[in-house]
Amino acid sequence: MSAGEICSDVPPRIDASADVVVIGAGACGLTAALRAKAAGADVLVLERDASPSGSTSMSSGFIPAPATRFQQAVGVNDDTPELFEADLLAKSKGKSEPTLTCLASQTIGPALEWLADAHGLEWVVLDDFLYPGHSRHRMHAVPEKTGAALLTRLLSAAENADIPIVTEARVTRLYVAPDSNDANDSTRITAVEITRPDGQVEILGCSALILACNGYGGNRALVAEHIPEIAGGLYYGHEGNTGDALLWGVSLGADLRHLSGYQGHGSLAHPHGILISWALMMEGGIQVNGSGQRFSNEHGGYSEQAVHVLQQPGGIAWNIFDRTRHDFALSFPDYQDAVGAGAIRQAESLTSLAQVTSLPEEPLRDTLTQVEACQRGASADPYGRDFSTKTGLTPPYYAVKVTGALFHTQGGMMIDRTARVLDATGKPFANLFAGGGAACGVSGPDVSGYLSGNGLLTAIAFGYLAGTFSAKVA
Repeated sequence: MSAGEICSDVPPRIDASADVVVIGAGACGLTAALRAKAAGADVLVLERDASPSGSTSMSSGFIPAPATRFQQAVGVNDDTPELFEADLLAKSKGKSEPTLTCLASQTIGPALEWLADAHGLEWVVLDDFLYPGHSRHRMHAVPEKTGAALLTRLLSAAENADIPIVTEARVTRLYVAPDSNDANDSTRITAVEITRPDGQVEILGCSALILACNGYGGNRALVAEHIPEIAGGLYYGHEGNTGDALLWGVSLGADLRHLSGYQGHGSLAHPHGILISWALMMEGGIQVNGSGQRFSNEHGGYSEQAVHVLQQPGGIAWNIFDRTRHDFALSFPDYQDAVGAGAIRQAESLTSLAQVTSLPEEPLRDTLTQVEACQRGASADPYGRDFSTKTGLTPPYYAVKVTGALFHTQGGMMIDRTARVLDATGKPFANLFAGGGAACGVSGPDVSGYLSGNGLLTAIAFGYLAGTFSAKVA
């Protein structure tokens, strides 16, 4: 049986039940579960994998949030939700859903502070550089600075809160019925069916259902249909993101928006499959193609850079930087992994750099000369990048071969201010909630609308709301 199936019949039986059932044990689902439990609901989390991981564990774990006490602790006292909202809208060129953009920017700060106060999550603010599009230092992370560590801390919080997480439980069917309490006959989810790896089927009743099972990046057919520009690129997301929530949304008649929106990344070490932090570009690094030439403004954003990289011969580029940037990047665990895997190449001179990368020396020399001229103000960058704020590249040089990749989709079901899913007429479903990749995000319909951290932003902010209000419905 495939996911996406909706059944309007009465369930043949109910094997167990909970006030709030959450599908997905990532950052969105766990935040929602913690919040619903705190509100007094009996909560059950369903996870399709044997061990929760998903997109959260594969991410950098960085979450943008304005006006938090953690920012104030490092001297950032002038950030506001309104300023963050303006940054989000600027990045999407005004194409992101305005109600959701406002909702996310207003909610994420209180959500992070609640996770700290109620469940002991520690947050540090990355204040050594600004990610593209952010006007303030507002990127929060757990001290380990990885998505895997973030997920581990959330799982520990769920365990301490006595929230059961049922693994190897793929939801394959939703049971629905008209809401008897609603004169407009809105749809209510009455139960979910889960299928175990051995084929065993169980049916769980619920008073409210939260979809926190991410997007459809792992479904090649859906990617080809909705975002063909990246269909030929690597997928660097969780293979379980097969679009279950989207398929249910289609079957239920939900309001689906911005299905062409997604987060890409133009710096995935090839063939190692290790994320190389875009901070290298922001701190002065450059990208060149196989001809040793730059091809874009590297400060435009790492998401849209995926498309630019894939347009180069072979879909390959080289990140070029120096020891100062290399030493800086060593603070990121992913970069340490890349060093350990032998992905980072070192060269004592430009001639050596050309040799270790197999790039043509003279075009590469011309590129570095042009960059140096831009840095001292002798010429303007044809791609519009401002090189004047960072020091130039000097030997020894470092390089890593990279490709572009799809990380996760950004479109999904439209939700209201309580994270309830809306149908195509704008009417909320009685007890269906969504967050993270299952819901419409705040990046708009294009890859260029993704602002750094948007994925975990909507996972935690909308999960926080879904947990709060699902408990009230239940």
